[in-house]
Amino acid sequence: MIFVLSLAVLKCLQGRYSMKVFYTHAGCTLVALNPFQSIPDLYSLDVMKEYHYARQPQEFKPHIFIVAEEAYRNVRGQLEPVNQSLVVSGESGAGKTWTSRCLMKYYATVASVSSVVKSQDTVERIERRVLDSNPVMEAFGNACTLRNNNSSRFGKYIQLQLDRCQLLVGATVQTYLLEKTRVACQPANERNFHIFYQMMRGATDEQRKEWKMSHDQSFVWLPNSEKTIEEDCFHETVKAMVHLGINAERQGEIFRVRKDILYSAFFAFTLLTGLWVDVLDVLKYFLQRAAELLCVPAEELQTCLRVRTLKAGKQSVLKPCSQADCSVRRDCLAKVIYAQLFEWLVTFINNSVCADKSTWCNFIGILDVYGFECFQTNNLEQLCINYANEKLQQHFVAHYLRAQQEEYVSEGLQWSFVKYQDNQSCLDLLEGSPISVFSLLNEESRLNRASDAKTFRVRLEKELCDNANISWDKFSKVPHFTVAHYAGKVGYQIEGMAEKNKDPVPPELISLLQKSNNQLLHQIFKDNETESQIKKGPGKTTVVSKFKNSLETLMKILHSTTPHYTRCIKPNPECKPLTFKKEEVIIQLEACGIVETIHISAAGFPIRKKILSHCAFTIQCCWLRYQRRRRHTHRQSATLIQAAVRSWLVRNRVRRWNRAAGVIQSTWRKWRVRFYLNEDAPALNPVVRERGSVQLSIIPEPVAVRGWPMGLALASAPSMTVSLTATGFQKMISVIASLNLPSRRGEYQVKTNQYTEELASIRAQPKGSIKLHCQRSPLLYADRQPDLKSDVTGFNEILLEKTL
Repeated sequence: MIFVLSLAVLKCLQGRYSMKVFYTHAGCTLVALNPFQSIPDLYSLDVMKEYHYARQPQEFKPHIFIVAEEAYRNVRGQLEPVNQSLVVSGESGAGKTWTSRCLMKYYATVASVSSVVKSQDTVERIERRVLDSNPVMEAFGNACTLRNNNSSRFGKYIQLQLDRCQLLVGATVQTYLLEKTRVACQPANERNFHIFYQMMRGATDEQRKEWKMSHDQSFVWLPNSEKTIEEDCFHETVKAMVHLGINAERQGEIFRVRKDILYSAFFAFTLLTGLWVDVLDVLKYFLQRAAELLCVPAEELQTCLRVRTLKAGKQSVLKPCSQADCSVRRDCLAKVIYAQLFEWLVTFINNSVCADKSTWCNFIGILDVYGFECFQTNNLEQLCINYANEKLQQHFVAHYLRAQQEEYVSEGLQWSFVKYQDNQSCLDLLEGSPISVFSLLNEESRLNRASDAKTFRVRLEKELCDNANISWDKFSKVPHFTVAHYAGKVGYQIEGMAEKNKDPVPPELISLLQKSNNQLLHQIFKDNETESQIKKGPGKTTVVSKFKNSLETLMKILHSTTPHYTRCIKPNPECKPLTFKKEEVIIQLEACGIVETIHISAAGFPIRKKILSHCAFTIQCCWLRYQRRRRHTHRQSATLIQAAVRSWLVRNRVRRWNRAAGVIQSTWRKWRVRFYLNEDAPALNPVVRERGSVQLSIIPEPVAVRGWPMGLALASAPSMTVSLTATGFQKMISVIASLNLPSRRGEYQVKTNQYTEELASIRAQPKGSIKLHCQRSPLLYADRQPDLKSDVTGFNEILLEKTL
């Protein structure tokens, strides 16, 4: 069944590839075939907008932008887990770097289209810096190999940081295992890192004069320099460095150090009169040039390369190095400078494009790691690279192949598990505990002696003979071991593996570089991280341990995000345009689990796919209709409530105005009649006359208090100093009405201090103030004019008794 399905998938991919359709959906995975030619119309700005604004992007032709848009919409929808990871995998030369570049360009475009908060200049600056980090890192970290003209010689995980509005505000880059051995040792028919060839071809006359480099000069560490590729664009790298904030002075320091590495290749040593000395004057010339570029004394540089310092107690002993040791120290100098400069460059890029933690809340990660590698000669670098691919394959198996089938069973479907290639046994061989290839290699590297390849092979065979994923060719003269990876068997050469794992750095070289007058080198090598690399003893961190720890951190990030898989396929090993070789493709399809993915998806298609798209569309329609109806009902209810409240407030306010106007009119009419008709006041009740009056300074007779309850308060405290102020017309009339002044028309004038002192209080001497509460008080039920009645009864009588 699987074989038939493999042939069907192969035939389908071949037919689509011949029609220039390079993307195909395979379950949850997007299969991308490398066309090995430029197709700009497939990745234009119009195509990006078409997929971004589409209501159902899945209904369009398969494209890498569908995967990107799906992840972006998951962030916008805040679906848990919100953070996303785009895993781009495949063999070397399958198109992973190009795919990652397209993904970054897509997000830099669509994640800032609707920017309304930040200025356009700020948005463009962020976009440009994020995109310009690619050419700089590719120039310093990629190289032309047999399988790929732009092969990534390091792994990277790029986090695109998004704010609450899902707009791009920054990015960070994490790198893994730079292949620094390529600086001093290039495989046959391959090249060094791109930056060296860019400098050779694109340097200006002024730069060549500064570097003392002629146009026709050649270097030992720059093989195949006559080959020209698209990536040899020095001005593009310089332009990107400027956008990232690397000024001309700092660029000059970087390029001078790079040129020094090339001059280091000319250091040669030979035996003469028992000592290792320079053979030709031309070698001294290159030594002088390298020392000038490093800004260190040439004599000290020569001494560090030729003489080893041994410590015996508190004394130091100088020992001349052998020719092989001198070459190793020369290569080590070049590798440590290049590696540390690359790390500094990554740190500078992160500082340039990374946003503050308070400004972003989610991220979309893009993982671009080296593809599975199998060369004629494989060593520690290929072992680590293939180990990383094993970990990613396990993540894919656990996330989809196993989890999808377990979900089918939990939903009650009649399901028989599809067999797939589980690589857990291979991972146990490489990283298992307590005995594994990595643990044995670390033990061998920590021994204070030179490693013997044959002895180490014997120990591997003894300790790991029970694991079926490792084998040995007993008739081979070269010590090696073969590991059965998920993508095929790979033989690894043991010679030199332990030394590479140690990654030794002579302390004399570090001390020399720390004293360099080159500010960049001085800054890089004074850090504690550099000092820890020259640490000796059993606690020294090996290359394998460091890489394993960083890979475990990466896997934790991947497990905490929603993954999206893109499998890049290399149609032919020669990288020829539009050439499809079945044997090459079928091996990659079976190795990466594409066939099993399609089998599982096809088996669940009648249940999960046919009722599924239509159901999703129906649910969306019903939900949108419900939301709109609910929003309309809430709006109508709010309008009705607001109208009712406003109507009640107006009616209540009008009623209060009417009552107040009636009281004012009634009181004013009574007083107007009394004053203008010269009517005598009615006789007061004896009790009220005795206690219900106050003595004013300007009137000899006691003045009766007519207002209740203020009158009772005034009457009950005959020793009060009275100060009355009314702040409104109604209150002023109330104050005037509270005093019954015996006078005739025109013989007196009542005046208040309303307009001068702005004070409304009744103060007692010496006991403090008296507060009269009129609202929510039983005093409101008192009779306001008790003197008009013959008797004081009811609530007035109670109040009068209390005040008396």
